[in-house]
Amino acid sequence: MLKVVQTRTFAKYKKKLHQNQLNELDAAIQKILQNPESGEPKKGDLLGVYVYKCKITKQLFQIAYQFDESTLTLLMLAQHENFYRGVKKIV
Repeated sequence: MLKVVQTRTFAKYKKKLHQNQLNELDAAIQKILQNPESGEPKKGDLLGVYVYKCKITKQLFQIAYQFDESTLTLLMLAQHENFYRGVKKIV
């Protein structure tokens, strides 16, 4: 089982969600944990970063993450606007 770590940026966005949204987010994170390669691998500046798209209360959210054999690092959670610019600041 992978250990889950979240960045300060991820935690900041997660804090803004309501309880029902948090439940949907947890379900999406469980899917990522079952198959870390289920997200879309990025190229170029974001090599090594995966992005998983999910619906949270009928809105499309993206979860940026990285993983190795022991750890899943949740980098960022946001809707599409300026998403990749924010991820580049973290990586």
